[in-house]
Amino acid sequence: MELDLLFKIAAVGIIVAILNLILKKTDHDEQAVMLTVAGIIIVLLMLIPEIEELFNTIKDVFGLW
Repeated sequence: MELDLLFKIAAVGIIVAILNLILKKTDHDEQAVMLTVAGIIIVLLMLIPEIEELFNTIKDVFGLW
């Protein structure tokens, strides 16, 4: 896993946390929840290539397919 990916995930987390705090202070709780869900989806989309690489490595190690 690249260090750059960890920094990107941390940046998304910090931005989502700050915006979530602002939205909750202004009584926009529904938007805060949607922002949190969007942040989780963004991070999962960033991790898809890494998960694919993990499965390919496991497949090669155990000689599957």
